[in-house]
Amino acid sequence: MENNIIPEFSEELLKNKIQELSEFINAVPEIYLIIDEERRVVFANKAMYDFFKDKQIHQVIGNRLGHLLNCRHAAESIYGCGTTETCQTCGAFKAIVESLHGKNVVHECRIEQHETGDALDFRVWATTYDYNGTTYSILALSDISDEKRRQALERIFFHDILNTAGGLYGIAQLLNESPDNIDEFKDIIFNLSERLIEEINSQKLLLSAEKHELVISIDEIYTRKLVEEIASTYTKNYQVKNKKIDIDSKTVDIKIISDRALLRRVLLNMLKNAVEATPANGTITIGCTELENEVEFWVHNPVYIPREIQLQIFKRSFSTKGAGRGLGTYSMKLLSERYLNGKVSFRSDEELGTVFMARYPIEIKRNYNV
Repeated sequence: MENNIIPEFSEELLKNKIQELSEFINAVPEIYLIIDEERRVVFANKAMYDFFKDKQIHQVIGNRLGHLLNCRHAAESIYGCGTTETCQTCGAFKAIVESLHGKNVVHECRIEQHETGDALDFRVWATTYDYNGTTYSILALSDISDEKRRQALERIFFHDILNTAGGLYGIAQLLNESPDNIDEFKDIIFNLSERLIEEINSQKLLLSAEKHELVISIDEIYTRKLVEEIASTYTKNYQVKNKKIDIDSKTVDIKIISDRALLRRVLLNMLKNAVEATPANGTITIGCTELENEVEFWVHNPVYIPREIQLQIFKRSFSTKGAGRGLGTYSMKLLSERYLNGKVSFRSDEELGTVFMARYPIEIKRNYNV
């Protein structure tokens, strides 16, 4: 079997353990790599080439991991993978660096791909390997995308759905004890039932979006009416107690052509995140601005996001609310950029607080390839 080893390393490595283990390593389903002190790949097993069937040997050997995985951050700097601010939070980068410094470690990483916007989740085992005074890192990568997706969705389901169902159960108990007071609870029952359906549909939609199974439905939407609808819907939420939702007075009212359900889901998540971040007696502001051939919806809250959190804000499963709770910002980006021709961004300032923005064309491309 041909060994995929860069020529200048071949004689040394083939005389050592790699020669003896190469056929075994090529037989296992996980990706195995050997990384040199410059974080370049000097050996890749068959699973790596199977993962990227279009890559030839010269495109793998000598490259860094972020370039092989088409990481969007590897393209942000002329110096490439491992040199941007975001790279410092990457589990794969940490594993390589730590193992090159003599540690055997396990980390998880999430790679957002540059062209497609797809995301890859890996568990990375890194082991130090010293040979003739040179230190290498031996990496084993296991695809855990399905595991991470399942964990996140399960936690969302059990947390949000049970919270709402618990509220309905509480009202049912009160009605059982005082059936004559049904008029007093009618609005609460309706709102809780509506929210329960909304949360179930939200998870169903996200699953379909990740599987590329969503079919967009084009409709005429008036921007201010949509903003008012979103603000009104969320004002009914129990979390808005002692908090105020304002609609910016300069919010435009123009007609756009897009998918109402997906756009509504993005804006609800933007508002939900702002409400959860805002302290009691705080104010959340939502609005819409007209740009050249585009509109920008935005939600402001008064709380600053620390820089280390900013760097990971759109990653699935990352959240300040706990493990597996980070689907809100991730789904905003996924739905906007994969299905709505849009772009989601944010800025956060210690004095001015945080603004999330979602920018869309006035008319979505009807033949947009998702």
